[in-house]
Amino acid sequence: MLSKRTLLRSIALGAWVACAASGTASAQAFPTKPIRLVVGFAPGGPADVMARLIGQRVSAILGQSVVIDNRPGAGGTIGARAVAESDPDGHTLLLGNTSTLVISPVIYKNVGYDPVKGFAPIALLGTTSNLLIVNPVLPAKSVQELIALARAKPGTLNYSSAGIGTPPHLIGEMFKQRLGLTVVHVPYKGGGPSVQAVITGETQFSFENPASSLPLVQAGNVRALAVTSEARSSQTPDLPTMIEAGVPDFTSVSFTAVAAPGGTPAAIVNRLNAAINESLQSAEVGSTLVKLSVEAKTVSPEAFAAFLARERDKWTTVVRTAGVQMD
Repeated sequence: MLSKRTLLRSIALGAWVACAASGTASAQAFPTKPIRLVVGFAPGGPADVMARLIGQRVSAILGQSVVIDNRPGAGGTIGARAVAESDPDGHTLLLGNTSTLVISPVIYKNVGYDPVKGFAPIALLGTTSNLLIVNPVLPAKSVQELIALARAKPGTLNYSSAGIGTPPHLIGEMFKQRLGLTVVHVPYKGGGPSVQAVITGETQFSFENPASSLPLVQAGNVRALAVTSEARSSQTPDLPTMIEAGVPDFTSVSFTAVAAPGGTPAAIVNRLNAAINESLQSAEVGSTLVKLSVEAKTVSPEAFAAFLARERDKWTTVVRTAGVQMD
């Protein structure tokens, strides 16, 4: 005759087996209808291009159509909020990025979602580093020379960005904080005007996306001093990293990723992760990402979650130290 403790253990084990079997069955059946991939930006931009490219491959792998749902506005947070409020069944996904999953929830008082509890990390599609560029007539041909110039003339050097809270702005803030520099941030309405300001000398430097700034470097319109990634970029192999240039522990990459509503079953998350990682191996996807200056990443959901945690810690410190806050 079974003891009470043994009976309880048997019941618990049976419940666990039933739940595991149910989760496996749901993953095997998934997807049961078209998948909606929400993009918080307008059609035609880099995020939309990536979403459609990945969506086509995932559709072929999973045997269900992937519908792109563009919901632009508020820096991508409108789309992110819609996904966070959706059913956690894997059929509604977010093409997220550094802004929607890390920076905006720290900068804005209320984005309408919890960036941690609201999402289940699925896959990290890729990362993009920034180039530290300077006006070509500036007497600084290395990062150390730029730092020396800033220290010799505190408050006289300006750096531009695509706007308050954008990656170039916050990378510049991190540059100031790590080195104790006094330089002035000048926000512009978009990346184009920000780069143009460096060309004309309205500002002296900026941390810009290589997709827009590298052609200008190659044309001699601006000078590149370093790349912000941990390792050198394949696009600029002769350009040192900020760490190699003498700024310890200085790394920054912008990322694009896929997330599901919080509470999505792990089995479904893993199935989506496998499909997305497989799609990233495609030659077509790879060549397109290179054109967008994106380095493809194939990592597990757990590794992606750990990456997100590190990014949130880093940028929360930078934002709060700088006192950046928006309504």
